[in-house]
Amino acid sequence: MAKNLSKIAKTKKIKYFLISFVDLFGILRSKLVPAEAIGEMQKNGAGFAGFATWLDMSPADTDMFAIPDPDSLIQLPWNKEVGWLASDLWMAGKPVKASPRIMLKEQIKKLDKKDLQMKSGVECEYFLISQDGSSIADPRDTQSKPCYDQSALMRRYDLIKEICDAMIQMGWRPYQNDHEDANGQFEMNWDYEDCLITADRHVFFKYMVKSLAEKHGLRATFMPKPFNNLTGNGCHAHISLWKEKKNKFLDESDKLGISKLAYNFLGGVMQLAQPLSAFFNPTVNSYRRINAPPTKSGASWSPSSISYTGNNRTHMIRIPDVGRFELRLMDGSSNPYLLQAGILAAGIHGLNNKVNPGEPLSCNMYTDYKNYPNLKKLPDEIEDALDFLQNSKELKEAFGENVINSYIKLKNMEIEDFNKNEKFDKKSSVTDWEKNNTLDC
Repeated sequence: MAKNLSKIAKTKKIKYFLISFVDLFGILRSKLVPAEAIGEMQKNGAGFAGFATWLDMSPADTDMFAIPDPDSLIQLPWNKEVGWLASDLWMAGKPVKASPRIMLKEQIKKLDKKDLQMKSGVECEYFLISQDGSSIADPRDTQSKPCYDQSALMRRYDLIKEICDAMIQMGWRPYQNDHEDANGQFEMNWDYEDCLITADRHVFFKYMVKSLAEKHGLRATFMPKPFNNLTGNGCHAHISLWKEKKNKFLDESDKLGISKLAYNFLGGVMQLAQPLSAFFNPTVNSYRRINAPPTKSGASWSPSSISYTGNNRTHMIRIPDVGRFELRLMDGSSNPYLLQAGILAAGIHGLNNKVNPGEPLSCNMYTDYKNYPNLKKLPDEIEDALDFLQNSKELKEAFGENVINSYIKLKNMEIEDFNKNEKFDKKSSVTDWEKNNTLDC
């Protein structure tokens, strides 16, 4: 039986609810609903005009309704009067197929038919920057190799503590916070969970970090590459498949500690990595991070070739420990639901077709890539990624051709707007258009 949000509001003293959804571009959309009205909203949903968001609709389309998921409820740790809810989009009595959360849930259903569950964790990197986005916020954070810098980390202790305390309070089980590879860059990690729960938490995490940064007089950005000379914001995902309480990726007899099932799933992700880049690296700015030259620290920490390895960070897929793999392709602008949905769709393709990923590589891919000319390369620009997506019968089959065509159509509109104002050149500085359209991704 569904949780009664009206009763929960009275018990928890919630006065307002944010009924939220994420559109195809990953933008968080919401309505603020007084607790007195939440019963009706729980039943029938909050109304939205789809054309007003990044969904492929027209002004003539009927309203769509965001039906809140009561299991997703998060009481804002910094404002207990407000409860946040993820929701599913419905129109004319049917789920909106191009709603990213629905897209993920459809892939979950397919995996469920195999009696399997995907669990995942994400590593969310972000910068703390000046209000205008022109520089990092801490003028003393200047080391050429600032990763794990204790002093720079502790100068932001008040903010980091508040975010981490909130995650502890919400039961996310955070386990570490650090200063990352770029000046002004941070990462915070919490425990893995069911992939839908992780996606919901990922959405909320980005909102929380931005909100609490503002509270502290700072600005946070998950933009893939806000500064040319610094390492970009990745969003790595750690993946495993489970049957009840058993990790089906685990095989301790294997040299890397993963099962045949895991290799097939991983193989599917590798096979579809090029079209998946349109989801995982969805902005013009994303391609300053992919195939990037070395940064100030000496390494970009982002992939260029489609390869996998053991505990080696120069490859697209790393197997750092037994029973899981880490996909290092995604960046901070990736839609949290399409991130999980894309991995699932590709992995299911790998399972269904018993895709063999080949042998792992152990080289330093940043220096030795010329020795592997036959490896597939990742797209060099967003247009290339969209071309791969347009030609991917596998992803069209997974999500529906109309959904894929809608995504490509909207992304091409965005690219057209960029091209009116700027020209993409990795050697030149990040453009004003990129900052204006991506800093708040």
